[in-house]
Formats: sequence, C-alpha cells, structure tokens
Amino acid sequence: MPLPDLIEIVPLTLPVVARIRVPGSKSITNRALILAVLSSGTTTLTGALWSEDTQVMVHCLQKLGFCIQVELDPEEVSNRTIRVQGLGGIIPCAQQGEPLDLFVGNAGTAARFLAALLCLGHGSYRLHGVPRMHERPQAELFSALRQLGYIIDSPNNKLPTVIHGSGPRATACQVSTTESSQFVSALLLSARVGGWNVEVLGFNPEESPYVTMTQALIRTFPPEGGVFQIEPDASSGSYFWGANQLLSDPSDIRVEHWPTSGWQIDADLPEYLPLPQSLSRVTQLGDAMMTAIVLGPLANHPTKFTHLGRMRLQECERVQALRKELSKCGAQIHEIEDSLEIQPSSLHGATIETYHDHRMAMCFSMLGLRIPSLKIMNPSCVNKTFPNFFSTLAAPLPYGLGARIINGVTGEPVPSTDLSANELKN
Repeated sequence: MPLPDLIEIVPLTLPVVARIRVPGSKSITNRALILAVLSSGTTTLTGALWSEDTQVMVHCLQKLGFCIQVELDPEEVSNRTIRVQGLGGIIPCAQQGEPLDLFVGNAGTAARFLAALLCLGHGSYRLHGVPRMHERPQAELFSALRQLGYIIDSPNNKLPTVIHGSGPRATACQVSTTESSQFVSALLLSARVGGWNVEVLGFNPEESPYVTMTQALIRTFPPEGGVFQIEPDASSGSYFWGANQLLSDPSDIRVEHWPTSGWQIDADLPEYLPLPQSLSRVTQLGDAMMTAIVLGPLANHPTKFTHLGRMRLQECERVQALRKELSKCGAQIHEIEDSLEIQPSSLHGATIETYHDHRMAMCFSMLGLRIPSLKIMNPSCVNKTFPNFFSTLAAPLPYGLGARIINGVTGEPVPSTDLSANELKN
C-alpha cells in the first residue's frame, strides 16, 4: 500500500544518536547522464539517485534510443548503478514527421538539459511535463538555442515545446543566470559536442554554484567512458543536519559520507548551524535554504533570509508557501520583496499543505520531530528526489531516527512497508 494522503510525525522525546545515509545527488546524477550519453564509450554511474526526476531523464534518453541499463544498489534502496552506452554525440533516434514525445514531469533539470541535447539530433522532439512544469521559465534557454541557429517552437517560451534538431553548429550564444542557472548548465553540458561557444552574462562563481558544479563535472567526467561515482545529495542530507539542530543534547545526528568535493553548495549547511542572523539563497545555500528557513522560528535571534527570488519559480512558489505554512504553525514571519524575516516564535502543530513539492514535505516533516500534532499532506511527493525519506526517519537507530509516523486521519501507525513512497520501476 502507498503512503496515506495525510501523515503525522510523532516528536522524538529521547536523545538520538544516528548515522544516516542519504541517496545520491539528483543534480549530479542528471548532469552525469547527459555527459554519459555524449561520451564515446560505456560509462558506469555508481551511487546514482533513482527517483522521479532521474527516472524521467533515463526514460527520455532510452526513448531517444540510448542503451541504458539500470541495476539495484545493495547499499542504498534509492540508488542505482546505471550503465550508459555513449555514442560520441550521436542522438540515435532521428524522428521525422510527427515529433517524438518526451515527458519530463516536473523535473527542471531533465527539461532544460534535454532541450539542449535534442538540438544535436536530426529530427523533431516534443518536450512537455506536468502543468507546473509548463509554468516554469524557459525563455533564456530557448533564446540561446535560437541564437545558435536551432528552431524552437514555443509561442510563450515555455513548455510544451517542439525542438527541431539539426546537429552540431560551430557558433556562439549568450545566456544569463538571472532566472535559473540550469539554462547555463544545459548549454555547457552539450557545448563540446555541439561546437558551441557559450558566453554567460554577468557570471559570478559565488552567485552561480550550480554552474560551477557543471563546469567541475565536465572537467572530471571520463569522455571515453569509465566509472563515475555520484556523491550523496547534500540537499537531502540537510533535513538530518536540521533534525540534529532541532533536538536537544545529547542527541548526535550525522550524515555519513558527507560530500567534500565542493561541488554542492548545500554541503556547507553544517557551517551555518546554529543559524547566523542572515543567509543568502544565492551565495551561501541552494535548496537547503528551505531547511534553514523552517529552522528559523526556533533560533534564539531574528533571522533574515535573502535573495529568494529563484525559489518563486521552482516546484511551487516556495517563498509564499513557506511563509503561509510556517504562519499556520505560529511563526512570526514577514515577506519583504525577495526576503523572509523570521522572529523567534513559539510553534504549534498544524496541517501542512505541501503543494506537490518534495522539499516542503521533507522540511516540515523534520519540524515534526520536535513540534507535536504536525501533519503533512501528500507525503508521497518526496518521490521526486528522496523516495525512502520516511523509511529513513523511521528506521531503528543508529541508521535511522526511530521516529513514529502515523496516519494523520486514523491515528494508526503507518506500516514500515509503506514508508518508502516509491513505486518506481527498476
């Protein structure tokens, strides 16, 4: 049986000493899949995340004709070993006439990275996703691809779109990171094979950590095939570092194999706990900013979270969603332009709308480890990046937190067999 539509996290009352493992990085996995199909040999990706976002990427690449084998990972239920046969830049499916249909769900990385890759093919391809994906910005990327000479059919510069691939073109384009750094990453991942010269307008490495990640991956990825290890996802690990902050001493919760490559900006989260008086979504944290914001009301000082504009354009309008749901819990929180200012607050339970956003579900589940009567709607949305999140919360010490998770309607315990939200295919 799947997870109930409403669950409640029962607060932990005893000290917890735990050593947690989290799945592989979504950002690295989807970048590595693009680089692997563009390589000229067989690449084995180990520790690769297997979630909705990476699964739609694999399925789209298979539909394009690439040979990709997926095997279980004995170390981590939400990881896979993925073997990819690269074709040196050839896109095997040359669809003529009716465009080849490719569904990307709400995976921004899949939508943007594939859009650039498809230009290297010879045929027409239709990219589309869920309604929210059709609202998310694409204009900067489409403009850059048109500058390179490709035909992109999209009257409103969003999905759905039809991309007419015409192979490599030794030409140049300009692109900005203003709305999303994924536009730049998409172009850079395919630039070597495409012969593209990509000029990033106003590029500042400190303000574009995901672009820096992409550049580092391109430098280190084996272009002729080989083995590439995907490191654990720092954003997924942030909820457990946050839990350690929420729970009183002598609790000691750590995430094993914490990334040290410097590729993931969210690996810096432990340095910001306890919270400082201000944090920037651009220069200090990425998706883990949501974790920090949910911790904000429990800090012993006012905290200002700045440069949140890009969060409005993601899986949901995250700035408004966080303000609304934290306010339900009693938080004193104010939205001022693209910042949130949070005062120390006395919190209470509430029913949390997740807006089909995996990170909303995980952030507030973390808060439920301390705040009684906190209920989470649509918890299975964690499938997007961390399908075994709830089973990790509930697993016995020291490999989980030993948390109790109950049906938010009936009050009955949720069986352990239901706590992995994933119904994903191998």
